[in-house]
Amino acid sequence: MRINLRYLDFHLTAFSKKNTQPATMNETHANCSDPSVEYQYYFFPVVYSLALIVGLPGNLATLFVFTFKINPRTPFSVYIRNLALADILILCTLPFRIHYHLNRNKWEFGAPACSITGILFYANIYMSICFMMCICVDRYMATVHPHTYLRLRSTWYSLIVSVTLWGVAVVAMLVFLLLGPLETNESGSQSCFENFAKNEWETRLGVYSMLGLIFGSLLPSLIILVCYPLAARRISKIGSNTAQKAVRVIYTILAIMLLCFLPNHVVYLLHFLRRLDIIQSCSYGNVIYHARRVTMALVILNTCLDPFLYFVSTSHFKWKSLKMTWLWGRFGRNRGVYVVSIS
Repeated sequence: MRINLRYLDFHLTAFSKKNTQPATMNETHANCSDPSVEYQYYFFPVVYSLALIVGLPGNLATLFVFTFKINPRTPFSVYIRNLALADILILCTLPFRIHYHLNRNKWEFGAPACSITGILFYANIYMSICFMMCICVDRYMATVHPHTYLRLRSTWYSLIVSVTLWGVAVVAMLVFLLLGPLETNESGSQSCFENFAKNEWETRLGVYSMLGLIFGSLLPSLIILVCYPLAARRISKIGSNTAQKAVRVIYTILAIMLLCFLPNHVVYLLHFLRRLDIIQSCSYGNVIYHARRVTMALVILNTCLDPFLYFVSTSHFKWKSLKMTWLWGRFGRNRGVYVVSIS
C-alpha cells in the first residue's frame, strides 16, 4: 500500500500547530465576557440607599454650617464647603443608579440623562479626593510651616484654587458631553456608562482615564500620604492630650481615605489595562470585575464619612449630641466654641 507522504506531512504539521498553542490563548479578553452576577442588582441599591440616607443630610448640614455659621472664613472652611458640594453632586446621581441596578442594569432615562449623571458621578469622585488633598495641604502648612501659613492665610488663595479645580472639571465634562455618546458593545445596548466598545477605550476613554488616574488619583494620594504623616509627626512633639487626639484624628482620616479611595484607583487602573487587552486572562478579568464593584461601593460610602470626620477634625466644632435628625438642629455658641446641638 502506497502512502502519500506529502499529504501525511501536511496533516501532521497542522495537528502539531493546533495542539501546541498556549492554553492561555482561549482566555484572552477578546473571547471573554463580563460575568453575570446577580448580587450587583441588590448590592449597589443597598449601598447607594445607605449613602443617601446618611451622606446627603450630613453633607447638606456641613455645607450649611460652614457657609453661614463660620466666621471668620478660613481656607479650611472653603475647602470643606467644596468637598461637601462634590459629595452632594455624587449623591444626587444615586437615585438614577439605584433604579438602574434594580432594573437589572437596564437604563430607561435616555442617553442624555445617562451621560450627564455618569459624568457627574465619576468626575466628582475625583473632585472629592482633590479637595481632600487641599485640606491636607492646608493642615500641613498650618502645623509644619506656621509662619508661612499665617502670611498666606487668606481665603482668596483657597477660593482661587477651588474655582480653578471646578473650572477644569466643568471644561472636561463639557468636552466629554459635546463629543457625543460613547459607543457600547453589543451586550451593552441598554447599559449606562459601562460595556464600552474597545475603540472607545483606545481613544476618548483612554485619554480621560489616564488624566484622571494621574491628576485625580496618583498625585493627590501621594501628597496626602506625605503631608499627613509629617503634620502628625510635628503635632505629636507637643505632647498634650489635645495634640495626641489631633494625631489620632489625622491618622483616622488618612486610614479612611486610603480604605475608600486607594483600592478604587488601583482596581480602576487594572480595569483600564484589561480593557486595552494588556491584561488578557479571563480569570484575572473576573477578579477585576468583582473587585471593581466592591471598590466603587467603598468610594460612595466615603460620602457618609466626610461630614463627621471633618466636623471632628476641626477645632471649630464639637458634636455635643446626636439624638434626632439634623433638620431639627439648633446652632449656638458656648465659650467661643461652636457647639452643634441636635435635640
